[in-house]
Amino acid sequence: MAVTMIALYKEPADREKFEKHYFGTHIPLVKKIPGLQKVEVSRFTGKDAPYYLMATLYFNSKEERKAGLSSPEGQATTADVPNFATPDIITIAFTELV
Repeated sequence: MAVTMIALYKEPADREKFEKHYFGTHIPLVKKIPGLQKVEVSRFTGKDAPYYLMATLYFNSKEERKAGLSSPEGQATTADVPNFATPDIITIAFTELV
């Protein structure tokens, strides 16, 4: 069963700085996580959208997701988050595709 990790980001204080780091540094780190099948980044639209961006990371199983996120590459990705996002703008969720 496929599983995901979803990162939801509220509006950052500085969009330009956020996006430069996010797309230039963070997403390339994400793509190195072992077991990652696919990553999608979506931008919310509409003035009442509760979030700014959503990243969805796809894995084949919960075990592969856990192993990938625990790997040195996964840890490097997690360690990079404070470089572009404050804790109050990010929400992480885990899902199983049904």
